[in-house]
Amino acid sequence: MSKVLAALAVSVDGYITGRDPGAGRGLGDGGMLFNWYFDGDTPSQVFDGFKLSAPSARVFDALAGRVGAIVAGRNTYEDSEHFGGGSPHPRARLVVLSHRPVPEITDRQTLVTTGIQDAIAAAREAAGGKDVGLMGGGVVTEALKAGLVDEVILHQVPILLGGGRPFFQALPEHVRLRLVEAVPAPGVTHLHYEVER
Repeated sequence: MSKVLAALAVSVDGYITGRDPGAGRGLGDGGMLFNWYFDGDTPSQVFDGFKLSAPSARVFDALAGRVGAIVAGRNTYEDSEHFGGGSPHPRARLVVLSHRPVPEITDRQTLVTTGIQDAIAAAREAAGGKDVGLMGGGVVTEALKAGLVDEVILHQVPILLGGGRPFFQALPEHVRLRLVEAVPAPGVTHLHYEVER
């Protein structure tokens, strides 16, 4: 069965955006969380235009190659200007989880309004046997609460943003993780965890 993973760039103090994110402003003042996508000399084999360091390219491409569908929350969808009507991943279908209608949804995207379980089920079906990626702190938190996350990957950028949108929201109980791999790279440390059950 396919796995569900959350792999997001995050500041050392736990933010996935800077202050004032939104449509036309992207990550607000947190755009440097993704500088490592372009600061190297190794082209990504999955994402055109990405040039990463050799260690980052190995980690990033291995993860990106596993993903067949993405579940994103409404805030992420809006902040990213609807992903141009497509997906944040060149080969993965997008499932948008929202509790209200999304009039901008395209035929290359799927809207789910009935909760995280249904969104992940729709993404698994769309993924064709590949893994499901999660985008956005709210989506990741809801999936963790439901016991649906198998792996958490933090692309930890050495900066303290001091504000923005946090990666995780409140959880009702502890979630224990087991470190699988830690890869230091220029401008980022890749921390790969499995969720313990």
